[in-house]
Amino acid sequence: AAAVTGLTANSGKKVEEGVGIDTTGLETAVFAGGCFWCIESDMESVPGVREAVSGYTGGQLPNPTYNQVSSGSTGHVEAVKVYYDPAEISYERPLDAYWSQFDPTDGTGSFVDRGEQYRPVIFYRDDAQRIAAEKSRDALGASGRFSRKLATEILPLNEFYVAEDYHQDYYSKNPLRYKYYRFNSGRDQFLAKTWGEDLQMKT
Repeated sequence: AAAVTGLTANSGKKVEEGVGIDTTGLETAVFAGGCFWCIESDMESVPGVREAVSGYTGGQLPNPTYNQVSSGSTGHVEAVKVYYDPAEISYERPLDAYWSQFDPTDGTGSFVDRGEQYRPVIFYRDDAQRIAAEKSRDALGASGRFSRKLATEILPLNEFYVAEDYHQDYYSKNPLRYKYYRFNSGRDQFLAKTWGEDLQMKT
């Protein structure tokens, strides 16, 4: 895995490694909510989002591999870096969509995926994102949507490492396996029960 940095050679376009699109003028947001296949899939359906990239962040080990992160020993979590067009949407749009993609009350994992590498975290890159994330979390916590206290952390973003190629767009490369995993994890059933018709408004 490699860090998301740099410009392509012989090009005026800013194409970050692992992204594959021109990222000029795009803003980013980083979210963790269990399996990054699922967060990536859901984020890419949000209008105004141009790309979502699966990766690892929050730990100390440089250039971690999937096997290292999944062992739970690196401090990293599976996360998704979202690239969105600020001319179309604000940071609050993917932030709002994020809450309806997992169980924000579970701080010890996500559905069948257990361990701190699957815990929910919003990683902010500046004070504006931190304030927006805290405001959004507090509003959801006060809404009565969940009977348990929210366990989602809000932490400063450090180095984000792009996950291996086979994890990127897993939902479209392996649709049957992805649907089987997602259904059997209990994620979709939980979201449908928790959000009902409101779930359609989030994407």
